[in-house]
Amino acid sequence: MYIVQNIYTLIMLLNIFLAITVIFLERRNASSAWAWVMVLLFIPVLGFIMYLILGQKVRKRKLNKLLGDNQRIIEDTMEKQRLQLLERRLLPESSEIADYQDMMYMNLTTSFALYTTHNAVEIFTNGNQKFDALIADIEAAERHIHLEYYIVRDDDLGRRLAAALAKKAKQGVEVRFLYDHIGSSSLPRRFFQEIREAGGLEAAFFPSRIPYLNLKINYRNHRKLAVIDGKVGYIGGFNIGDEYLGLNAHFGEWRDTHLKVTGAAVLQMQAQFLMDWNLASAGRVELDQSYFPVPDEIQSRIGMQLVASGPDTDYQEIKNAYIKMISSAKNTICLQTPYFVPDESLMTTLRIAALSGVKVSIMLPSKPDHFFVYWATHSYLGELLASGVRVYLYERGFLHAKTLVVDGKVASVGTANLDIRSFKLNFEMNAFIYDRETSSRLEALFREDVKSSRQLTAEDYAKRPLFNRFKESISRLLSPIL
Repeated sequence: MYIVQNIYTLIMLLNIFLAITVIFLERRNASSAWAWVMVLLFIPVLGFIMYLILGQKVRKRKLNKLLGDNQRIIEDTMEKQRLQLLERRLLPESSEIADYQDMMYMNLTTSFALYTTHNAVEIFTNGNQKFDALIADIEAAERHIHLEYYIVRDDDLGRRLAAALAKKAKQGVEVRFLYDHIGSSSLPRRFFQEIREAGGLEAAFFPSRIPYLNLKINYRNHRKLAVIDGKVGYIGGFNIGDEYLGLNAHFGEWRDTHLKVTGAAVLQMQAQFLMDWNLASAGRVELDQSYFPVPDEIQSRIGMQLVASGPDTDYQEIKNAYIKMISSAKNTICLQTPYFVPDESLMTTLRIAALSGVKVSIMLPSKPDHFFVYWATHSYLGELLASGVRVYLYERGFLHAKTLVVDGKVASVGTANLDIRSFKLNFEMNAFIYDRETSSRLEALFREDVKSSRQLTAEDYAKRPLFNRFKESISRLLSPIL
């Protein structure tokens, strides 16, 4: 009896000590600290295990070195653009886009995101079309192929892609494949065998040193990038798996958004891939000129910035860019995200926009794929509806797109969800597009998706079952650490 009591006392003391550490030593924000204190004190043993897996901070020394590499690569060009933007001498392609020079300046100074023009963009919302285009570009590659994905499946699509990569590796094309160790945890080692035997390389991002136990669940590489020959780049929401082709019976049709980019913006994707590769792989790649060819002349003149964010920086760059975009809105805001767990700053920005007369529309999936995140998402909808925000629940399959369009003039497409995890914990990358034609096309796609959605009204929300309210309340308490 005394042994059990002593063990319990020891566990409680350890939890109290850890709670003090969370509050005073790690210097987390208040909401995150209180969420962890609740977990530690009310679920003593399980809470401790959860903290070990989910609560640890990433070591920044190696990450900061890579950030320094990035800064040195573009230092001269960045300083030139900084002065041009500060003095409003950098002239975008149209006068209305010039209104966003302050946002360009912020992205440049916090994320080293160069503003480039002479880019062309192709939009994909269908997985079959996206992967057909990607594999066609892989088959046409002459020098190198760089892929970086959060989820990779050993299924028909995955094996088709692996076969295409192995074929190019046999032809002497450099092939590098970076995947996330947690996102692709079910991927067997044999998946890369043909690629390795052909001379290609693969690397896992933050792999576990202990079999079947990875203590870095929080710090995952959620980026989905592909760069071919430094001339063609892909960025967006599609991972590699049959479900992204609409072949999963539970999710049905998969609605996502992905971009194919040609032009100078691809070089920023290339730089990000190579830094991520050097962080994850034992074989370091020197960032020499061969990976950064002079872009081909193209007719299109789309302005873009590629903004990366993650636990390796002191700013939440993508969230800040979202807030800046939303704050600039005069007429419309169209937002699509599969997960909506915002912090107070983002919630306040959206509510102020709606209360100011801006038509704010948010589209979410109608079916869950993550229980707590789904119900945490719904816990925020009442406040938005009360402010006049229109909420749509997409019902034609699963909505996984991460897009934001403001006034049909500026847009963002990328890998970041509208949640705390994407803004603070995951490594993400978004394309910010300063072009009325492209932004209007993305807004038109949103309007088309409205036809496949059910509008959630304030009256509907008020009538939701009591059990749903309970699930929302519990999930909302955990939202800072989801």
